[in-house]
Parts: sequence; C-alpha cells; structure tokens
Amino acid sequence: MPGPSPGLHRALLGLWAALGLGLFGLSVVAQEPFWADLQPRVALVERGGSLWLNCSTNCPRPERGGLETSLRRNGTQRGLRWLARQLVDIREPETQPVCFFRCARRTLQARGLIRTFQRPDRVELVPLPAWQPVGENFTLSCRVPGAGPRGSLTLTLLRGARELIRRSFSGEPPRARGAVLTATVLARREDHRANFSCRAELDLRPHGLGLFENSSAPRELRTFALPPEPPRLAAPRLLEVGSEGPVSCAMDGLFPASEAEVYLALGDQRLSPVVTLEGDALMATATATASAEQEGARQLVCNVTLGGESRETQENVTVYSFPEPLLTLSEPNAPEGKMVTVTCAAGARALVTLDGIPAAVPGQSAQLQLNATEKDDRRGFFCNATLEVDGETLRKNESAELRVLYAPRLDDSDCPRSWTWPEGPEQTLRCEARGNPEPSVHCARPDGGAVLALGLLGPVTRVLAGTYRCTATNVQGQAVKDVTLTVEYAPALDSVGCPERITWLEGTEASLSCVAHGVPPPNVNCVRSGEARVVEGMLRVVREHAGTYRCEATNARGSAAKNVAVTVEYGPSFEEVSCPSNWTWVEGSGQLFSCEVDGKPEPSVECVGSGGTSEGVLLPLAPPDPGPRAPQIPRELAPGTYICNATNQHGSMVKMVTVSAESPPQMDESTCPSHQTWLEGADAAALACSARGRPSPQVRCSREGAPRPQRLRVSRQDAGIYRCLATNAHGTDARIVTVGVEYRPVVAELAASPPGGVRPGGNFTLTCRAEAWPPAQISWRAPPGALNIGLSSNNSTLSVAGAMGSHGGEYECAATNAHGRHTRRITVRVAGPWLWVAVSGAAGGAALLAAGAGLAFYVQSTACKKGEYNVQEAESSGEAVCLNGAGAGAGAGGGGGAEGATEAAGTAEAPAGGEVFAIQLTSA
Repeated sequence: MPGPSPGLHRALLGLWAALGLGLFGLSVVAQEPFWADLQPRVALVERGGSLWLNCSTNCPRPERGGLETSLRRNGTQRGLRWLARQLVDIREPETQPVCFFRCARRTLQARGLIRTFQRPDRVELVPLPAWQPVGENFTLSCRVPGAGPRGSLTLTLLRGARELIRRSFSGEPPRARGAVLTATVLARREDHRANFSCRAELDLRPHGLGLFENSSAPRELRTFALPPEPPRLAAPRLLEVGSEGPVSCAMDGLFPASEAEVYLALGDQRLSPVVTLEGDALMATATATASAEQEGARQLVCNVTLGGESRETQENVTVYSFPEPLLTLSEPNAPEGKMVTVTCAAGARALVTLDGIPAAVPGQSAQLQLNATEKDDRRGFFCNATLEVDGETLRKNESAELRVLYAPRLDDSDCPRSWTWPEGPEQTLRCEARGNPEPSVHCARPDGGAVLALGLLGPVTRVLAGTYRCTATNVQGQAVKDVTLTVEYAPALDSVGCPERITWLEGTEASLSCVAHGVPPPNVNCVRSGEARVVEGMLRVVREHAGTYRCEATNARGSAAKNVAVTVEYGPSFEEVSCPSNWTWVEGSGQLFSCEVDGKPEPSVECVGSGGTSEGVLLPLAPPDPGPRAPQIPRELAPGTYICNATNQHGSMVKMVTVSAESPPQMDESTCPSHQTWLEGADAAALACSARGRPSPQVRCSREGAPRPQRLRVSRQDAGIYRCLATNAHGTDARIVTVGVEYRPVVAELAASPPGGVRPGGNFTLTCRAEAWPPAQISWRAPPGALNIGLSSNNSTLSVAGAMGSHGGEYECAATNAHGRHTRRITVRVAGPWLWVAVSGAAGGAALLAAGAGLAFYVQSTACKKGEYNVQEAESSGEAVCLNGAGAGAGAGGGGGAEGATEAAGTAEAPAGGEVFAIQLTSA
C-alpha cells in the first residue's frame, strides 16, 4: 500500500503543535490571570486610509500602557484599563502594532496585523505598433502598477469583448503589489482596426470587501499586407514640353488597399493621381505635363506606401522641347523697295532649312534678305525643322507668303509735264500711269477748276491755260503730277490762275504758283507772310505749309499781286492707342468702344460687324467729346470681327477690330437644382451644378460645417447643406443645395419577449425594428395555423395571448420601401407539461394537424386574397382577419425554424415573387 501523503504529514504535525500551544496557554492562564487585548487583531485597510485600534487589559490597576506602531497617529482616547488610537495615512503593505500594559511588575502584550490594499486605478496597455504586418506576431503587455495585494489580482487581455488570455496571481506574497501580463498574438487581417484592452480585477470579497474592477483605454491595431513585388508603371517614352501624357501605376495584393498612399512624380513634378480600388488591387492614373524646366532624361517614379513600408518602380521618360518653327517676315505686306528679312528659327537643338538652304549648325536660324519688287509679290517661303530625340527624328514645318504693294507711277514719257498750245487749234492731252493694282488717272486744276479730258481731242481756249494736277490712284496710294498748259495771251492775274485759297493734300507734291495768264508766261514769286524767302519749286506738302502767302506775277507787260491762303488737309489714320484692335465687352459693365481717328477735315467713323452673329451690326462708339446726350449703353453685344471705316474727303482708312463678349457667372434652378437626392451605396459623384458665363465659370461645391470625407460610395453622412460657388474673371455666384440620402431597408432588430421559450397558455411579443429611408412598411409571416395574432398600428409589434402549440414555429418580419426589401426570421417554441398527451395521441393528433393545415391553406389562398375571412376552429373558436391587404405569404412559408428558445433566424431575403400575409386571430 502507498504511504500517507506529504500533505497528511503536515496536517498531523500542525495538530500536535496546536495541542502543545494550547496546553502551554492553559498553564500560563493558570499561573497569570491578567492579559492584554488588541482589537481588531487583523485588519485590511485601503492604502492611505485610517483605522481605530482599541488596546485594553483586565489588570485592575495597570501601572502604564501604550500602543507601539510606526504608523502616523491622529488622536488618542484613554481610560483606566484601555486606550484607543486612530492611525492615519496607512501606506505600508503590512505592519504589526503591539498593545502593552505593565501589571504587577510584568508586561502584558497583544500583537495585531494591519495590511493595506490598493485598487487597480491605473490599468495600462503598452502602445501597439502603428502598423503590424499580417502573419507576424506582436506583443500585448498590460501593467497594473501599485495595485494589490497581488494575490487577489486577475488580469485579462481582450480583443474587443472577447477574452484572449486571463491570469490570476493567487499564491503571491501578501506584500506583493502590482502585476504585468504579456501575451504574443499573431496578426490577422480580421484584426485591422480591432480594439485591444486590458481588464484588472481585485477580488477582496473573501476579506469582507468588494470586487474592484478597472480597464485600460482601448488601443486600436492596424494590420496590413504589402507584397514584395514593385508596382507596375506604364507611361510614354517621349514627352514634349507643354504636352500631356497618360501615366498609370497598378499593384495587387494590398490590404487594406483603401489606406495605401500613392506617390507619382515626373522628375521634381509631383503628379495628382486618381486612385481606383477593386478588392485588394489598386490602380492610380494621372496626366503628366512636361515643362521646360524638366527637359532631358527624367525619372518617372511610382511609390506605393502602406503600413510604413514602400514599394517603388522607376521608368525613364525623355522630355524634349520642340517648338513649332517660327517663320517671320520683317514686312509681310511690304511696299516696293522695302528691304525684307525672312527668318526661319526653331528650338535650340533643331536644324532648320529655309527654302532648301540649311542653317550652319543646329539651333541657329536661317535667314535671307531681299529688296521687295513687284516681281516678289505672292512669293512663298518654306521653313522646315528637324530634331533628333532619343534615336527618333521629329519634323515640323511652317510656310509664309510675301505681299509686295506698290503705288502708282507717272512717268514723263507717258504723262508729259507741260504743253504749249496756241489758242484756237484742237489738241489731245495724254497722261498714263502704271501701278499695282492698275491706277486710275485724273487731271484737274488744283483749285478745283477745269478738268482735262484725257485722250480726247478738243479746242484750246484761253481759259484752259494753267497748271493741272494729274493724280494716279490705287488702293496702295497715289501719284501726283502737275501738268502745265500754256496758252499764249496777254498777261493777267485772276482768281482762276491765282486763286485766293489753295488746298494742298499732305504727302503730295505741289508748287505754290500763281498762274498769270499772258504771253509770254509771267514770272510769279510767292512769299510767306513775315518771311523774305521766295517759295519756289515743288514742295512735299506737310502740315506746316499752311498759311498766307503773297504772290506776285510779272512779265514784260506788267505785274499783278495777290494774297493766297494755303490749307493743308490729310486723310484719316488710326492709332492703336486711340483705337485698339482687340476689345472685350463685359455684360452689364456699361462700356462703349472708343475709336478716335486723326484727319482733316475730321473723319466720320463707323464700325460694322463682318460675318457670324455680328454681321451688319453697328458697334456703339463712345463720342470723342462728352456731351449732354450720352449714347445708349447696349444690354447685349454680338461678339465677332468689326470693320471700322474712317472717311473724309481725302480718302478712307479701314481697321479690323475683334470684339469679344464676356459675362459674370450665373446659376439658377435649371443649372444647379437646390434639392438633390442620392442613393446610399451608389457611386459617389459630384453635385449636378453648372453655371452660365464667359469665360466658362469654374464651379466648386463644399458642404456647410463639417467637410464631406472622400468616399467611393454614397453614405448617409453625405446628406446636408452644400454651398456651390461659380467663379470667373468677372465675378462669382453662389447657390445653396440641400442633399438628401435615401437607403434600402434593413431589419435592424427582431426580438422576442420573453426571450426564452413560452409555455402553453402564456403570452409573448415579437418586436421588429427596421432602418430605412423613406420609412419601410412592415409585414409578418406566421406559422401555419397560428391564431389569435395581434399587430400594432404600424405592424412593428406582433403579440400572442394564450399561446398554443400552433403558435410555435418560424416568424418572419419583412421591411419594404422603394429601394428594396429585407427580411429576418425568428423561431418561437411552445412547450409544456401536456406534451405527453400529444405523444400518447400521436395518431389522432396527426390527423387533426393535417385537417388544420388543409383548412389554413384553403383560407390563405382564397378568402385572404379578397381582403378578409372568418374561420371557426374547434380548438380555439377564433376568428381570422387578414391584415394589411398583403398577399398569401403568412402561412405559406411553413415553420422550418429550429426548435428551442426564441432566436434570430438571420437576415435571409424572402423568395422572389412570394406573397406575404399578416394574420390576426380574434375571439368570435
């Protein structure tokens, strides 16, 4: 046989020791009847608390007594054979006070034991890593400093509400304080965003105190998975400065992909990618725009960062600058004799060729010069540029045409300067000019007198004698020549030969000659008033020639003198400063176009639209001098090209003016509806808001108050008030938009009361709560044969009073709105002491059940579809009433739920096309 256990040996030794001490105590009592007592002998006090100790003796006249302890004292009360003392701020884990009295020259003592406890006020969970790779272990460490005694502590590490590890520190020394619990956990995908915490329990109930609990603040763990392979990068190999190219970067196997950060950059230029997610796959697309600073070989970088780790891919992209070749003519419309320089230039590394002649080196321009003649009119020039980029040859071309414009010419061979005819015979005057386009020639006296009939034979009379001004004119200018016709007759001065007023045209050649009629021709000298110098010969007319001249004609037959006033006039001319070629009219600005023209006499100006919507439209002009009658300010103005024509008696000048019309932004209900509705779960989209205006306004919408977070799908939190602001160069317009979010129904709660099973004859209630917008309609499906069913006004509560066996089974609640339908099921079990009756009468019960089921099927499939019916049943004598006008689904589904206590049957949807009945049974 096996020997006694070690525990039994220790128990026997303890018993013998107790008996020995008891016998020894009896002997002491017999010898010494006096004693000292300390109450309480054993005490448990919260750290920092206080305690009264009572020290007493039965000695009739003790000599002295006291209480020895290292603890702080606050107050003492004494009697002849007792004293009471309050100990405060008790902090030591364990102390033993001693009560003593001196009696009959002996010292009586009593020892006590005071222990402290500290609640778990500080429960600390060591911070978790910022990101934890999936499949790797991490450490959970919980500290509870100072709490104790440690032997009464229990620490638990939790994931959410689920316990991961629980440890009790029972058996630790009474003086031990504080505790640490550490566990190693494998990170999973399911742990992403999970909260971990630590719970501490100090159980002092065995000592007559309570259970003290505390928990740490939860710490969230973020897990991730980042594959070792780099992302896939796709981009064009060559990219021209100023152009755009598509860039895409893809990566698979990311978790959580929504928290991955993508960095796309071309050289120093960071791109703004659009990131799309599909499961664990990520696709970032962006448009790279090359700038001049990036010219050369550049690195295109795609970096995907998740959980503090990165994967990077680089590709080489060559950025090149190849501007269009620039073919310039120093004078595109050059007058004859003008030196024209033709220049062909391109980028710094491009080789250009001008009319087949290449430049010396790449980057240098090609140039040629020519003196424009009429032969160069419509001459074409061709500029070709080539550039080698990363092994590829790129080409660009440009062409231009030269127009040579030349004024009319009057040569002496074709238009002689003078004729001398005797008075009487007939003569023919010929004056022909050449020019491009072919000019017309007109000869008349400068003073507006007689006109010579060129090319016609006519009689010569005295009145024809004099100087005629022949003017050859085409669209490029005119040529003026004075032709003198001499008719021999006696000298004379009259208003015809020497008019009192002479008008010259600026830029023409003229001579101040007072023609004196007579033979031989008189010598005429003209002097400007206040000057002594005689005006002689042909003058190139300038405006300073205007003034009063004294002309004197002399010949051998006499002399004549008269004053001649010379007026210099000039045709219209435009200046860009006073009449700009480009003008922008802003709607509502009240602007008028200002176009001032120089000329004498003062030209009249009119601007008329040419082509498009401005065809034939007059452009309102600002008056040169403000007057009392201001011109009408237009409310609308057709943009386009207008031809401004300035005219006076010396000609006209045409200028093309480009008018553009712009307007400030404007939004209304048609472009930005004030109420918009979104559906939860649909693809997130911007607000349907646009604005009218020119230039086209930019519309930005932001939610009032808290900003709308970036989501791929519409959420209920997206509902609210948004402010849309349209902006262009001429102002802003704002509009408030209210956004509502609708969502499918979800049966959020389906509960039974009481929560367990129900006994026959008892009552129970089913409550169905649904979340939906617009609000959902609630309907029920009950087990076959279930009678006496009551519904609340909104169908959210189903109640049964006096439950029977037929009420047991599966109940289904369905929530329906315009966006869908959702159902949940719950099983109710009715069981009681009369179950043996059903067992003993199984055959009869089966027959009765079959008859009841047939009757229920007939009722639900016929009468209930009409709206309501009455059913008499032998067992309940109840009356069935159809509720809600629903279809035949309440009894058709059967009772397929599991037996037992009431529980939720999940969120499975009802079969497609099934009809649902809600039935209430009331007493007949």
